[in-house]
Amino acid sequence: MSQPIEPQSPSSQTPDSPGLLASIRESLTGSQRDFTEGNIGRAIAMLALPMVLEMMMESVFAVADVFFVARLGAGAVAAVGLTESLLTVIYALAVGLSMPAAAMVARRIGEKNPEGAARAAVQGIGASLAVAIVLGITGSLLAPHLLTLMGADAAVLETGTNYARILLASNCVIFMLFLNNAIFRGAGDAAIAMRVLWIANAINLVLDPCLIFGLGPFPELGLTGAAIATTIGRGTAVLLQLYWLTNGSRRIHIQRRHITFDPTILLRLLKLSIGGVAQNLVATASWIGLVRITAAFGSSAVAGYTIAIRLIIFALLPSWGMSNAAATLVGQNLGAKKPDRAEKSVWLSGFYNMLFLGSVAVIFILFASPLIKLFTQDPAVIPIATDGLRIISFGFIFYAWGMVMVQSFNGAGDTMTPTWVNLFCFWAVQIPLAWWLAKPMGVGPQGVFWAAAISYSLEAVVGLLLFRRGTWKKQVV
Repeated sequence: MSQPIEPQSPSSQTPDSPGLLASIRESLTGSQRDFTEGNIGRAIAMLALPMVLEMMMESVFAVADVFFVARLGAGAVAAVGLTESLLTVIYALAVGLSMPAAAMVARRIGEKNPEGAARAAVQGIGASLAVAIVLGITGSLLAPHLLTLMGADAAVLETGTNYARILLASNCVIFMLFLNNAIFRGAGDAAIAMRVLWIANAINLVLDPCLIFGLGPFPELGLTGAAIATTIGRGTAVLLQLYWLTNGSRRIHIQRRHITFDPTILLRLLKLSIGGVAQNLVATASWIGLVRITAAFGSSAVAGYTIAIRLIIFALLPSWGMSNAAATLVGQNLGAKKPDRAEKSVWLSGFYNMLFLGSVAVIFILFASPLIKLFTQDPAVIPIATDGLRIISFGFIFYAWGMVMVQSFNGAGDTMTPTWVNLFCFWAVQIPLAWWLAKPMGVGPQGVFWAAAISYSLEAVVGLLLFRRGTWKKQVV
């Protein structure tokens, strides 16, 4: 059994390694190096830097969006929080379908088989489009009923129905954004994934205040404007993704001959997707359950929960970038028949992620109240959001390892192991614990936050134990 390796120091670079600035420039412009060879620490950095920056922009969007919406009042923030909980189902399906596509593309790239990578990508895109169309029609028709099911009161329904309807109806761009970026990351083209997300969120950040508040020539649309801004930004990014996938300048090049129905690849992808979708739906359902428990304490509690979670996402999304780098290295190195190198990549990625999230945790714990007050001055919301931010941050060091472990299993194509882990940690532990602490024990919304912190820490411990068994190295993709 392989053991965790010690972090590699800068002195471990090979003599012909480029300097720091040259490496950063290569990483951000798009590296063409083989990530199955050379220094592992450098490979992680080359992949992780654009992935972290990609996720940081997404986290800026999450925080900025609620920053503008908070100016419309607690009801609008609650509407965003409830809609976001519904959208997590979309995200879960999109990510679940993206995982096997990324794993298959990474494995084919590691095998030096770009034709196979392109064919896998096409089948993933086709499957995602089919699911997205069905969900878009259903979501747009049932938006108010879904909000009611989540506990929305009459005021929240009036404010948020159009917001929810637009975002649920336009879920096709969410699916394509997630799927295409997963393809780029699996191929090692992390810089492209970074650019499209930056463009999407830059457009959203500009349009958000314009369409919400009616700045300049734009109409004042309130919360509906936030949904339109988000959809325009994401839609533009998808068009750019399709351009880069087909223009032949990247590692993966989709051509007309690849756009065919391939039942063998599609069935293999769908089989792997079962685990990917299931693990995300399990985690998503647990978050919806947490929101539902929180909603019993009123709109202020939901608003506090929403603001705290958005700030936590701000910290966790960059860590997902590091975790995605580990997944890419696992897939490509298994394809290159180098399982030991794949394992070493995971241990080193987890160590770096722990250093990052540990530092963020200190900031969040010490400055929770001032950070929350940047988003709301509501005296009923501030204490709930502050407690939530501080409590969940206590587990950040555990989350760092848990995220890397989960993505490493997925990068290997082992999507079922995280599914069983999630079932145990979130359904058997998190939801019952949240309800028990919040209601019978009388802890209130803070009990929900404690349940989240405990269950995600438990996920990390279980994931580490299972990863050390090494069965993921034998996964066939």
